[in-house]
Amino acid sequence: MCAPTYYDVDYVINPWMEGNVHAASKRRAGEQWNALYAELCKRASVRLVDPVQGSPDMVFTANAGLKFEGEVALSRFQFAERQGEAEWFERWFRRAGFRVREMPPEMPFEGEGDALWAMDGGPLWAGWGFRTSLESHRRLEEWWGIEVSSLRLVDPRFYHLDTCFAPLPNGDVMYFPAAFDQVSRQSVEVYYPQQRRIIVSEEDATSFCCNVVCLGDELVMNHVSIELRRDLESRGFVVCETPLDEFLKAGGAAKCLVMTLSSAARENTKTEKPEKAEDDRQVLSACAD
Repeated sequence: MCAPTYYDVDYVINPWMEGNVHAASKRRAGEQWNALYAELCKRASVRLVDPVQGSPDMVFTANAGLKFEGEVALSRFQFAERQGEAEWFERWFRRAGFRVREMPPEMPFEGEGDALWAMDGGPLWAGWGFRTSLESHRRLEEWWGIEVSSLRLVDPRFYHLDTCFAPLPNGDVMYFPAAFDQVSRQSVEVYYPQQRRIIVSEEDATSFCCNVVCLGDELVMNHVSIELRRDLESRGFVVCETPLDEFLKAGGAAKCLVMTLSSAARENTKTEKPEKAEDDRQVLSACAD
């Protein structure tokens, strides 16, 4: 995570930002971020990266990169407004001991925002269409020898995969089908049996219920309807809601504010089922002033 010391809506690079330039409350954003941070600290070991003035979206650390074993694929941001963040994230990763891989300049890739591991030993689900290029998926396969299942995003409100698609720790998936093209919807339906698919309403989707931090059987998110909460609880999950509406003004919520460094989500290869990951989960974060 990264503290919202310099968070604001300074520009418009997604539909959520339209009409919200400089409309976010710094006080409320700080309170909401601290509440999320506190919830995660109850369940996880949290790592911190310092916020940088002039990078208001640095708070959304899911976009910093994608970790696989001891390496990180550094983000290659699509928009100039965010490209300055990469330098600071790269410094943090290298100091933390990770080997950093970089996409070519013509190959945008926005980290965990568009790349989510299946939690049942399956593929890396990767989004493309708005912020991440399809070609970057092939580069990940070449680097790491992994299987990548590409999903095309078609609704600009859901410009990153983590805004509309959430593989869950029990092997279920929570998603908003209208965010994807027909071929991508079919890919999800082929992989996940009907009983494993949790199709969310537009109301839940636009509350960013799919933008969830999964910590074992606990799901931390901005908001969820009563109906969806009951469905998730019937599947054995504990739902923790923590308001993040100040960050929705920039198009982000719980998962956008977190990059996972180790988790029960199992990093897989094409040839082997991964071993069970350690129970301690770490997220990239920043201390608040």
